[in-house]
Amino acid sequence: MDCDYQYVKDNTLPGYSFPLHRLRRTCDPNRTPLLLVSCGSFSPITYAHLRMFPMAKDHAKSEDFEVIGSYLSPVSDSYVKKGLAPACQRIRMCELAAENCSKSLMVDTWEAESPTYIPTARVLDHFDYEVNEVLGGIECSDGTRKRARIVLLAGLDLIQTMSTPGVWDSNDLDHILGNYGVFAIERSGTKIDQTLANLKQWEQNIHIIRQTVTNDISSTKIRLLLRRGLSVKYLIPDDVISHIKGNHLYQDDADMYRYSKDKGTTDSGMTVAGPSNG
Repeated sequence: MDCDYQYVKDNTLPGYSFPLHRLRRTCDPNRTPLLLVSCGSFSPITYAHLRMFPMAKDHAKSEDFEVIGSYLSPVSDSYVKKGLAPACQRIRMCELAAENCSKSLMVDTWEAESPTYIPTARVLDHFDYEVNEVLGGIECSDGTRKRARIVLLAGLDLIQTMSTPGVWDSNDLDHILGNYGVFAIERSGTKIDQTLANLKQWEQNIHIIRQTVTNDISSTKIRLLLRRGLSVKYLIPDDVISHIKGNHLYQDDADMYRYSKDKGTTDSGMTVAGPSNG
């Protein structure tokens, strides 16, 4: 499946602006410029979400990549899911976390502000379009230009859903793993060999990143603690805690009524980034 730039253009709202303020515009000519994209609910965003990016950067150094951009792409309100706060609230929580906890992370609202469901394959096309078509790729220090490699950053439990027949649209799966690739963070309880068994044809584009220090913080657990009136300090950023309290989010079971058939959640609380059957 080719990149569907026309779909991207047709689904870009008037006034939308792609965030560039932390994008590195130059790279080492001996390395491949890499753009990390994490799709998810981020309801709310946690330190586990944030921790994925430095882990991915460490891995990229050993694979001759150079990370030039890191993005969070929250799902839209059209992705109806249990525990999903309104998109405007999730965008703001992601922005607070990115602004105050990172020097490189950015929040892209293209998917979140869409009035319709956007499959993950098309979200990655959007990033490819903005960086490689609109900007013309990344300039190398020797004056040449290279196309940036776009990869999906997620938990290994996402790959587990990809290896399960019938969960993902086959064309989207081939597009994501064939054209882009995945940086997958190891999750406790997920068997790597078994997970990769049905994905052999794309194994060169699947990068498994092992966790030296296990982190099982999840949005689901955060919401549970909040509903019980318990502290979540040191589990999510302080500014996010203040935003949740100030906007009375995740206070009771009434906040947990939504359910999705389009995208699921894994045991880690990380959003599965898009079986495209909705």
